[in-house]
Amino acid sequence: MRPIEALLEIARDEGVTRIFGNPGTTELPLMDALVEAPDLRYVLGLQEASVVAMADGYARATRRTSMVSLHVAAGVANGLIGMLNALRSRTPMVVVAGQQDRRHLVQDPMLSGDLVGLASAATKSAVEVQHARDLPVVLRRAFALAARPPAGPVLVSVPMDLLEEDCDVTVPARSPVSGPGPAEVADAAALLAAAERPVVIAGDGVGRAGAVAELVAVAERLGAAVHHQPMNDGIDFPTGHRLYAGMLPPRNAAIREALGAHDAVLIAGCHAFMPHHYTPGPAVPDGLPIVQVDEDAAEIGRNFAARHGLVGDLPGTLRALTVALDGRVPSAPERIERLGAAHARARAQTEERARAAYGPAPMDPGAAAHAVAAGLPDGAVVVEEAITAGLRLRAVLRQDRPGSYVHTVGGGLGWGIGAAVGTRMAGGGRPVVAVLGDGCAMFGVQGLWSAARYRVPVAFVVMNNGEYRTLKETLDEGGGASAEHGRYVGMDLAPPALDWQAAARLFGIASVRAGSAAGLAEAVASVRDLAGPLLIEAPVAGHAPSPGDRSPGSR
Repeated sequence: MRPIEALLEIARDEGVTRIFGNPGTTELPLMDALVEAPDLRYVLGLQEASVVAMADGYARATRRTSMVSLHVAAGVANGLIGMLNALRSRTPMVVVAGQQDRRHLVQDPMLSGDLVGLASAATKSAVEVQHARDLPVVLRRAFALAARPPAGPVLVSVPMDLLEEDCDVTVPARSPVSGPGPAEVADAAALLAAAERPVVIAGDGVGRAGAVAELVAVAERLGAAVHHQPMNDGIDFPTGHRLYAGMLPPRNAAIREALGAHDAVLIAGCHAFMPHHYTPGPAVPDGLPIVQVDEDAAEIGRNFAARHGLVGDLPGTLRALTVALDGRVPSAPERIERLGAAHARARAQTEERARAAYGPAPMDPGAAAHAVAAGLPDGAVVVEEAITAGLRLRAVLRQDRPGSYVHTVGGGLGWGIGAAVGTRMAGGGRPVVAVLGDGCAMFGVQGLWSAARYRVPVAFVVMNNGEYRTLKETLDEGGGASAEHGRYVGMDLAPPALDWQAAARLFGIASVRAGSAAGLAEAVASVRDLAGPLLIEAPVAGHAPSPGDRSPGSR
């Protein structure tokens, strides 16, 4: 349906029967559409302060979220006192404010202004929609946030041309949110138990809440394959478990393909799906029944509709689900055997490919990652900031103990060295191995000084390929001049080559350069006996140029 039709459909579905407003030019698409929507009554006010006050009283009397339509910057400014009152009185209200046409906003046209900036101090949230395809999701979030305790007004700024776009947008279903009461848990369990091909998504909230064992119990009752969320920050499900199917890739198309093989999904403690590279379409296949469990009510239905949304303590909610599922899936043991065999075959193939690539430096990236995993002492904690090498490492790591893997999706490079030092300082006696890309390590190289000063026994494994490989691979996927000519601007760290043993000497840290994949495994294995920091340089083969490349110095 068209964007304006989606706006009205969502209003109806959220229980709106009256829209309070004072119209102007930016509201004309709405006013025109209301001619054919007699079920949505427009209540006219002659000044925005009165309009918002009427919506406030109506919401309190009906105990439902009210809807307001305001006109551009001046209308929002006039309505601010009413929004402030609603915020203080915790009145649920969605304010849709018309913004000027995006096609000439750069010229600072009459009536335009920073609607979000104006409203931010008087609302729970204020956001401006930039793309028609985002309007339905933003409106669903606005109604959910307005009603969620503490209730209050939420402003959505909508450019007038966006409502008039001739494009097809999808309206997501409402996601019911409830506490994990017996009836709600029973309904969620019934949906999952009826599935023939269920799947579980383990989010980082599971690890943070200490609910890994509880999620394992639910997965085993279902006999369901389990994926980590894209770029998980920790161990949220044992990666050596027979049901573990690997991490979901951080692209909507790839997630959709993976979930398309299943007929129900349990998503636990996951912040949306946080894709990295853009691919068209949603992450979740249309119509896939979802049970979503989280401690944060804002996550329920944030980017996709959930059939059942359970909000509460994760360990307790998952335990309740386990009890509700007991004996409900007689085929679970057979599913576990079948999935376990398939996952074991896939892991064996990955191992075989990596071992076949073992050789002298510069090492194959997959072989280097495997060597690190193979050399890890028992109980080791891996702190990873290696981008491309990190993806290969995830594929071969087998860690079952919570806290064994530490990563950040924050995107601020240079985190790894300091995070490894802090992890080891926290105690516990577990060996700590930091796996770092050379580019990432350069952003935080000063952290080596602290490691040396305090004699922190951490092994820093620097995967040295002399380039920003992830950028080159991304350009290759998208085509363009860089991929065509095999030349990449601003992505090579050599010449001059980075000498990581020299860097270690600068900070007074012992170092070794691995001459082969086997030698790298041996160096990593030695970290169990460290008395101070050690830097292990792992020379890794760089990005292969395209076949037609003849440019000097390319790698």
